[in-house]
Amino acid sequence: MKAATGELNLTVITLIAIAAVIGFFWIMWPNIKNSINDQWNNISTFENK
Repeated sequence: MKAATGELNLTVITLIAIAAVIGFFWIMWPNIKNSINDQWNNISTFENK
């Protein structure tokens, strides 16, 4: 029974860690996307000159 409890704790910790990573990217994605688009537009503008 003790081993099953340890596995459950590890599963819960893993799920919380995955949720934290997903939550981080969910919040930060608009900033990342805008940064990528800005850099892409700068490269496109530079090539067209």
